[in-house]
Amino acid sequence: MPTPRPAAIALATLLCLAAAGCSEADSGSGTDGGKAPPTAQGAYPVTLKNCGRDQTFDKAPGRVVVMNGASVAEVSTLLALGQGDRIVSNQQTYGMSEVPGRAEEIKDLPTGGVKPNDTFDIPREAMISLRPDFVLSTTSYGFDAKNGFATREQLKAVGARTYISPEGCGQDNLNMTIDDSYTLLRDMGKVFGVEEKAEKLVATERQNIADVANRVADAKKPKVMVIFSNMTMGGNDFSSVAAHGIYNDILAKAGGSNAFASASKTSFADLSKEKLAATDVDALVVVSYNDPDPTAYAKKLLKEFPQWPAAKKNKFVVLSDSMYLGPSNDMAVEKIARMLHPDAF
Repeated sequence: MPTPRPAAIALATLLCLAAAGCSEADSGSGTDGGKAPPTAQGAYPVTLKNCGRDQTFDKAPGRVVVMNGASVAEVSTLLALGQGDRIVSNQQTYGMSEVPGRAEEIKDLPTGGVKPNDTFDIPREAMISLRPDFVLSTTSYGFDAKNGFATREQLKAVGARTYISPEGCGQDNLNMTIDDSYTLLRDMGKVFGVEEKAEKLVATERQNIADVANRVADAKKPKVMVIFSNMTMGGNDFSSVAAHGIYNDILAKAGGSNAFASASKTSFADLSKEKLAATDVDALVVVSYNDPDPTAYAKKLLKEFPQWPAAKKNKFVVLSDSMYLGPSNDMAVEKIARMLHPDAF
């Protein structure tokens, strides 16, 4: 399997931290680009309890920094809520998306001219120089002084509120579900005074998922392998197989089950080729992270394990950001369900 590129290494590092507790940004302008932030309509002050801390907002933030964290959940949520003009530095990138135009919209956001550190995120001094009033991090790792980051206390001292995404407080996403994506949407709706818009997005996604789940409710649940293409996170070539977390909730809603849920106590399983060969895999979900040809990877994998029912029936689907925490899990549910149960549609 090819060696991951730097962005993929960052993802692997952060996924490892999230799963087990193990301990490239382009240049851009630090200005607001001459654009006035959208007007917030909500009632202030607003207080959120986040990872044991109260964060009070007297108005919608106007200088928002989104840390990398090997995620696009936070930046995608802000864009879905129409708050992109408030971002002065975004470090989250993906390169592709199930949502038309999202990848391009993320790419066009300012980076603030930040030079990332060795963990591909914003160093303490660079963070303070951005003069943020709101900083989002995927996990508590992003505010850990040992990693060279500004702490929540240091950011509070310069007038910045902070937010750690759902299930990120303890760097453990084993129990993450689609509901956590709704929590992120609702929290950001409150912070930016667009609660009504957030609720509409949640209601639409809930309904979309319910419609799919009802179609496949009585169908047999095939065993599915979820794997990140051309990426290694451990000692084996097949160390990027999802075992727990939001992936399993998405599979369940789509009428499937995780073939490797019992293979690991962490979010990802580090599997041998022999283990894969001995497991019946009915269908394959390939999650692409900056892989230029994930479909080729899927076909290669099915060819490598011709005994799988998935290989015999050529059952696979390629996805990207809809498989993560974020505002588009309904797209992953529908795409997987259509692959598993085409007769239901």
